Amino acid sequence: MKNTLHILTGLVLALTLASCGKKEEANAGGTAAAPAAAAPAGDLEEIKLEFPKPMFIGTPVPAELPNLEKADPSKVVKSIMVPKGTTNLAKGKKVTSSDAAPIIGDLNLVTDGDADGADGSFVELMPGKQWVQIDLESPATLYKIAMWHYHKQAQAYIDVVVQVSDDPEFKTGVTTLFNSDHDDTSTMGKGGDPAYVETNHGRVIDAKSTKARYVRLWSNGNTSNDMNHYCEVQVYGTPAK
Repeated sequence: MKNTLHILTGLVLALTLASCGKKEEANAGGTAAAPAAAAPAGDLEEIKLEFPKPMFIGTPVPAELPNLEKADPSKVVKSIMVPKGTTNLAKGKKVTSSDAAPIIGDLNLVTDGDADGADGSFVELMPGKQWVQIDLESPATLYKIAMWHYHKQAQAYIDVVVQVSDDPEFKTGVTTLFNSDHDDTSTMGKGGDPAYVETNHGRVIDAKSTKARYVRLWSNGNTSNDMNHYCEVQVYGTPAK
């Protein structure tokens, strides 16, 4: 009889401990609790882009490029969300170019803060594959790049490539952020980004928090003529830590 009582007592104790263990396991695993809140995205702020007035004139030359995107006003980027403290690091910074003596305008127009397409507000480089380069003066973490080519006519610029690096000669540590050269005409690799018709809204590129000091922008003429033009380039970022 004593043995039977000992056995029954042991079974009751075992069942009690097992039940407690399941409760503790459920609490530890959190399966019955509300899902945890997502981690905060960080302190972001909105920067609204300032657009110049639209300036289309004359009869547009049909843009015939195999990778030309269809215009969609609903997709125009009018503001950007970036970490607090982000500024246009390019404003007033030195600009150099593959064409040291532009046909029209001065290179400092590229970073003067004015994206207008009127006469006197843009720089024109010689025909063919050309680039402009901005020296941010020190390494920075880059979030967005906004650029305006000549937008007084409805035309698309060809083989547009945007790269960043810490090397002023762009021989090492080069990161490509945008590439619309679909057939590698410029010999910098085939790009998957679309060509687009220029407007007063320009084009905003995601810099993906890349760290770099120099920004270089390439083009290879446009669908109206062989020239290369820039009205403004804005580089939004913060000093690298």
